[in-house]
Amino acid sequence: MRAPLRATALALLGLACFAATAGFGQGGYQLPTKPLLDIVDAPTTPQVSLSPDQRFLLLLEVPGLPPIAELAERELRLAGVRIKPQSNGPSRAASYRGLSLLRLADGDIRPVTGLPQTVRIDNVVWSPDGEQVAFTVTSDDRIEPWVLEVTSASARRVAAVALNLTSRTPPTWLAGSRELVALAVLENRGPEPAEPRVPSGPVIEESSGRKAPGRTYQDLLEDEHDQALFDHYFRSQVVRIGLDGTVTQIGTPGVIWDLEASPSGEWLLVHTVHRPYSYRVPAFRFPRAIEVWDRSGRVAHRLADLPLQEEVPVTFDSVPTGPRNVQWRADVPATLAWVEALDGGDARAEAADRDRVFALAAPFSAKPRELATLALRFDGITWGDDDLALVSESWWQTRRLRTWRLRPGRSTPGGAELDLIVDRSSEDRYRDPGDPETRLNEAGRRVLLTDPQGRLLLAGDGASPAGDRPFLDAYDPATKKSTRLFESEAPFFERPIELLGTPTGGAPARTSTDSAARWLLTRRESVAEPPNYFVRDLQGGSLRQLT
Repeated sequence: MRAPLRATALALLGLACFAATAGFGQGGYQLPTKPLLDIVDAPTTPQVSLSPDQRFLLLLEVPGLPPIAELAERELRLAGVRIKPQSNGPSRAASYRGLSLLRLADGDIRPVTGLPQTVRIDNVVWSPDGEQVAFTVTSDDRIEPWVLEVTSASARRVAAVALNLTSRTPPTWLAGSRELVALAVLENRGPEPAEPRVPSGPVIEESSGRKAPGRTYQDLLEDEHDQALFDHYFRSQVVRIGLDGTVTQIGTPGVIWDLEASPSGEWLLVHTVHRPYSYRVPAFRFPRAIEVWDRSGRVAHRLADLPLQEEVPVTFDSVPTGPRNVQWRADVPATLAWVEALDGGDARAEAADRDRVFALAAPFSAKPRELATLALRFDGITWGDDDLALVSESWWQTRRLRTWRLRPGRSTPGGAELDLIVDRSSEDRYRDPGDPETRLNEAGRRVLLTDPQGRLLLAGDGASPAGDRPFLDAYDPATKKSTRLFESEAPFFERPIELLGTPTGGAPARTSTDSAARWLLTRRESVAEPPNYFVRDLQGGSLRQLT
């Protein structure tokens, strides 16, 4: 045993000497040589966002590695959420470092002016009319709303209001493209609650005597001081922010967990978390009131006041009872949609049907309509119009995944008749038909895109024995047959991004008759060529490089 011990001691001595000479002796962090720095700091391919009128691509500059100063910033871990208390935002969130506008007609690129010298950009969203882009700028001590004017390619701060993004609810546009709705830090909030040197008493948890297995979560609340910190940083005020700089408070402050405006802009869907909090589950399982407010903040309808969800079964596909996945229908002015479990939320229970989808239109005084009844657990819905929506269901134990065509305008008691589109194993990547392509409607919401023949357009990874070959298909719901419109070919890896109305933009695919599914925006790369964006003619096969 002596030889290995001697070798270990010598190795430790060598490391200590290295630390003394390379670390302490040099004083501070050391940079590598310039060739290595150039590799690390080389610009990456930007992310892109297409304007609603398809005339411009917004190029979002992605930074390489974050500076040490960002990694060293103070972080609080409360109720399953990690936040940066200095600015009231998410901790260590990815951000952009610059913006440029690329005009599709001629490829002209204009850097956006007016931005601070050191900038962290996030929550980028186009206005419904395509004339502005809203985004947030994070500084050392606050997050503020900014707007990019597309015509002048210049950015400006909209209002001197500190936003609260601890719940990760970004500002969104209201109909008309002249106002934003957002969550703001409370005025005169005061300092952070100080941690008591001596606790006021023991941490007490009550038990009802029932068996309730629970999952293991991280970053949970631990004591009264954590609860006080949670209230301090997560309480916010709903505000309307005009492009002229006006800020209007809406309703009463609260721990607002989610906020979404209706497509018409007349109503707000507000999720408010309230006590009693829990030391066993994250904040998304805390008691929650789900309400519809009007533009003045008056509660027009309370959909539910959900209790604390500490006893949800741990079995996969088990869910809380009551309304969940509450959302606005994207294709109509103001209609709520949500899901409720029919099996008590317990995946272990025997049940012929698991979930039911409901809808309720403004002014929210009628009885909710039943849209669909599902034998498996609800997995998501994509809206199109009264005759077309896609609703998915899945079951973890069998890996079964099904997608149905739903006609929301023809609902009957028990739900409308469903037409099966996809029925496969979630683990069978070779048979994955792809995800439906969407378009922005007049309200700035994503809805299903179809071609002039009424076919759905599906884009996927194209898993195969030779590797992934991204594709675009046209799927006919009537015949259940697909037509391949595009497939990436070796040696390139080319991924569909979005369909264009014309090869140079300017003609948005707002209805099914506007797009012939001919021009496709793609991201193309190879082993020898870095990723760039192209416009591909699906009929002629030509490529036009944009970046």
